[in-house]
Amino acid sequence: MFNKILVANRGAIACRIFRTLKKMGIASVAVYSEADADSRHVLDADEAFRIGPAPASESYLSIAKILEVAHQSGAQAIHPGYGFLSENLEFARTCGEHGITFIGPAPKQIEAFALKHTAREIARQCGVPLLSGTGVLVDLQEAFAAATELRYPVMLKSSAGGGGIGMRVCHTPEQLADAFESVVRLSQNSFGNGSVYLEKFIQNAKHVEVQIFGDGKGDVIALGARDCSAQRRHQKVLEETPVPHLEPSIQDALFESSILLGNAVSYRSAGTVEFLLDIDSGNFYFLEVNTRLQVEHGVTEQVTGLDLVEMMIQEAAGELPPLHSLRRKPSGVSIEARIYAEDPAKNFAPSPGMLSSVVFPPSDLARVETWVESGTEISPYYDPMIAKIIVTGEDRKDALSKLDCALAATAIHGTETNVHYLRAVVSSDAFRKGQLTTSYLAGFALSRRAFEVIEGGTQTTVQDYPGRLGYWNVGVPPSGPMDGLAFRLANRLLGNLENAPGLEMTGIGAKLLFNHDAHVAIAGADMGATIDGHPAPLWQAFEVRTGQRISFSAARSEGNRTYLAVRGGLDTATYLGSASTFMLGRFGGHAGRALRAGDVIHFGETTSTSTVA
Repeated sequence: MFNKILVANRGAIACRIFRTLKKMGIASVAVYSEADADSRHVLDADEAFRIGPAPASESYLSIAKILEVAHQSGAQAIHPGYGFLSENLEFARTCGEHGITFIGPAPKQIEAFALKHTAREIARQCGVPLLSGTGVLVDLQEAFAAATELRYPVMLKSSAGGGGIGMRVCHTPEQLADAFESVVRLSQNSFGNGSVYLEKFIQNAKHVEVQIFGDGKGDVIALGARDCSAQRRHQKVLEETPVPHLEPSIQDALFESSILLGNAVSYRSAGTVEFLLDIDSGNFYFLEVNTRLQVEHGVTEQVTGLDLVEMMIQEAAGELPPLHSLRRKPSGVSIEARIYAEDPAKNFAPSPGMLSSVVFPPSDLARVETWVESGTEISPYYDPMIAKIIVTGEDRKDALSKLDCALAATAIHGTETNVHYLRAVVSSDAFRKGQLTTSYLAGFALSRRAFEVIEGGTQTTVQDYPGRLGYWNVGVPPSGPMDGLAFRLANRLLGNLENAPGLEMTGIGAKLLFNHDAHVAIAGADMGATIDGHPAPLWQAFEVRTGQRISFSAARSEGNRTYLAVRGGLDTATYLGSASTFMLGRFGGHAGRALRAGDVIHFGETTSTSTVA
């Protein structure tokens, strides 16, 4: 067995692999970029080495730098995790050339499935069902001709890579023309290969995948099927096993096809075979093989009791038990929710920033794989996934109940995340009934109870009453509203408790776009507040409709501070017993700072003292 292993990755997957290494008594080595100097995975490893600046091309994708660290640290093997270099053929080969074991499939196996169009050819030779499609397209004119023959809609796909990158559904020739150069360019920039092809698109389908494991000696086993149909922009957000309502005969056929593909190349290590299941016909079609550990591998581990990372390490060391002894009949239901630092209301744009408060469900409710905690700075340089929440139940009803509780117990403040979005998707009828398809989330609209900051003004902060008191002895001065009376009166006008968090604006006020209907009250100095250009009342409760803007100008009466309260308060975390912002200390309020353009502030559920009309 290996004495020391380097993990050529970051974030949640690096932390997860380190846990297995610790369990196995193997020393761990981390690599990190300048942006990740304080990341959790750096702290979890036995040794850590900086390998370059923030851009992945100069750090996590630098084969030379990673191998240099492997030699310097004495690591005998490298686990690539998922993403980055995990399916990089050159990396796998170079590791072998340097006498370092690559923990994953053999280079020839990665090469066999690296390009989707070549993987399709292997599937065809194995007799695995395929969607109608093309080989690599030469140009747009060939694409037009092929799409006419296949009949629209079609899916334009990058042959290289994965993760939903380089995929566009085209319903018309115009859409195909618009997408072609874009997908070619994206594929070239992302994977160094601009090859694209067309495939018939099925509207009403599920994305089903099979976890396989091979010993490299001709034995391949299937460890269960996962439903990964909950996707936004072809990127998974919820996965579960087993697949709801999947006929046993179809599951057996999926397993058989996956094993055939694995055996075709004498596959070794962990891998995933992905299929599209046509809901209307019941037919399934091969999509691709991922020659690596999947993000969603944890749900398979939960129902089988296996540790796939440990199995990968054992196989790479030549110490894997006979595969027949590892066959498991899955027990129970497991569901995973991916937490992203992104804004669902802005087409899931990444939302980097500091997490002022992070709370996850307890370990007896959910398995949480994450790299973030309160105070973590989310970098704009990498994938925005910050955590995975995995629940396991005796049956799907039990698992859904636990997922509801786990998401309710998850609270992340400081930047926008998809937690509210996940709660809404999980509550939808389609998901509750196990009928969600790959197209469902494209039309799923989320109405969030929040306002967005268009302009922050001179200094707009979240405060509560009486604020943060009694900490002078540890260097924290009192925090809270400067005009406590006006602040409390604004809350009283709405029936809020007087300590409900609200906004304090100094000098020049903010401009706010409301994403949901709300009752608000303005108190303190007159900043000439308007609603869509019309004067807003001062010292009284009034309603703001979805899509309306409240704008404040400079204070023009006695006083310099104006307060905005929202019925129910604001959804902010407390620090040292208060939600008030202390900017010098960088804590409290929203990310410990004044509000700025792009911030999203959600409404709270603070108990009211009475009902206000």
